[in-house]
Amino acid sequence: MIKKFFLFVIAFSVLSAALIAFWAHRPIIGSEEKPVEFSIKAGSSVRSSAEQIAGAGVPVNPTLFGLLARMTGKGSRLKAGNYELKPGTTPLKLIDQLVRGEFAQESLVIIEGWTFRQMRQAIANHPALKHDTVGLPDKELLAKITTEYTRPEGLFFPDTYLFAKGSSDLQVYKQAHAVLQRRLSDAWARRDPSLPYKSPYEALIMASIIEKETGQKAERNLIAAVFINRLKRGMLLQTDPSVIYGMGEDFQGNIRKRDLTNDTPYNTYTRVGLPPTPISLPGVESLEAALNPAKSDALYFVSRGNGTSEFSNNLNDHNRAVNKYQR
Repeated sequence: MIKKFFLFVIAFSVLSAALIAFWAHRPIIGSEEKPVEFSIKAGSSVRSSAEQIAGAGVPVNPTLFGLLARMTGKGSRLKAGNYELKPGTTPLKLIDQLVRGEFAQESLVIIEGWTFRQMRQAIANHPALKHDTVGLPDKELLAKITTEYTRPEGLFFPDTYLFAKGSSDLQVYKQAHAVLQRRLSDAWARRDPSLPYKSPYEALIMASIIEKETGQKAERNLIAAVFINRLKRGMLLQTDPSVIYGMGEDFQGNIRKRDLTNDTPYNTYTRVGLPPTPISLPGVESLEAALNPAKSDALYFVSRGNGTSEFSNNLNDHNRAVNKYQR
């Protein structure tokens, strides 16, 4: 009798293991169904984790899921966090996802040429971020990222950033700043040795101007050459985007003559040299142009009205180009 009982137990165990193995390799949701988001709280047991997953709408049996996690020896390694179950995921793959901590991914795009103010607004509006920095003055926010600078403008690289849902917004700021520092350092190491910059930060300021002045990507290096030639000669840069930046909220879409004569730290029509800080978030092409400009004697450029520019080496040619394309 006892022998039959043990045989029954063994047979039942083998059958159960076979059923769990079969279930473990079956997709939890079909390919036509929508992904399901769920969360696991910190400190959760295997059973509690399974119940939280099922409670979020994932059609998985908590008991079977718990048994599978223990059978694979991974029950104690499930990581807390926010997840997304994608179509085609099997229970076995789901357990691996939880062990690796493959959290639900979100993305944020920071656009080349944005100001830091625009970047802050985009981050503050992102629904998947934990907004730890909202309300902080720019200076206090920057102090949480770096103590090397006093103004945040230009210190963040425009790119697409991925993060786990529920991450702190400070994580995005730190990541974007780290990428900018790396990109700037790499470009500085390969710079033209004849450039008039005293520091990588001055090159960053120039790159931000090039970013705002460029209509055609192919012209970045020529526009860089114009401004660098002017710097070398002690000429005024006379760049409208810098004036606009200095006007702040007073800018209403048009620059008037009095705006060009109204002296501000960013008015490059009244002050020689670079403005005190960058005026935008420059991309990698503008950084490269600022540190490796075209070989050109051009000192002027004017828009042709079609997105391209006319470059001139002297004022007479420039005035003729202005009359042709602007007046």
